[in-house]
Amino acid sequence: MKAQEFMVRQVYKVKETDTVRTFIERCIQFRISGMPVVNDRNEIVAYLSDGDIMRYIGKHEDLIVDSFFQINVFVGDNEEFEERTRRLLNLNVLDIAKKKVITVPWDEDIERIATILGKKQIKKVPVERNRVLVGIISRGDVIRHTFKTLL
Repeated sequence: MKAQEFMVRQVYKVKETDTVRTFIERCIQFRISGMPVVNDRNEIVAYLSDGDIMRYIGKHEDLIVDSFFQINVFVGDNEEFEERTRRLLNLNVLDIAKKKVITVPWDEDIERIATILGKKQIKKVPVERNRVLVGIISRGDVIRHTFKTLL
């Protein structure tokens, strides 16, 4: 079975010019946890997920890196949680989204898609054709289409 046969064609997405507020509003509205970031040509430029949000709003502790020649101190944040969450809303989605996006071509085999989702430990993978976003496939989509004839 190929990606085009079972992918979800209605993909919720945000544009590269949108704010994180827009992303969060769509996640809440559509009950989803992540979505591709696209440009004006509907090409995938990044992917933003709930994990990216958690990494941003979580407390960042000081980090001390001690090497033979020097000691580097990376200062965490002193902002309160509420301040970080407020500031996050007005950021551009590209400020925190992952730029290296794992995608699959529209004619990829389901077995390969299962391998990618499992090995990369990701929940969803965007589907593209000629660099343009045409669908999305989740772990649940693979499981449903793999086992529906067996159960």
